[in-house]
Amino acid sequence: MKQLTKAEEDIMQVLWQLKKANVKAIINVLPEPKPAYNTVSTIVRILESKGFVDYEKKGKGHIYFPLVQQQDYSNQSINKLVDNYFQGSFKSMVSFFVKKNDINLNELESVLKEINKKE
Repeated sequence: MKQLTKAEEDIMQVLWQLKKANVKAIINVLPEPKPAYNTVSTIVRILESKGFVDYEKKGKGHIYFPLVQQQDYSNQSINKLVDNYFQGSFKSMVSFFVKKNDINLNELESVLKEINKKE
């Protein structure tokens, strides 16, 4: 699966949220300052060429929808992060975030409970 740019990820986040949308609806959800219509339209076409979205024709326009599920992309991105920055070790990644983000004992216990649920 290809990596997305920040702008492409922003558009995908909106499409995952809305499920289906035309360019105008995507723009309406994006934060200020709103990008130009042509900019969003171009990014959506790039996402289409990368295999992340498809569309159905509606009248003279297109309604776009995600082909890649958010969880699938998230998993791939996390795995790439772990591989590239933590030598493939989730333990090293968690340790890094605990040290750098001052995670308190309650938060760490909550994470451990979630991990234990998965087992």
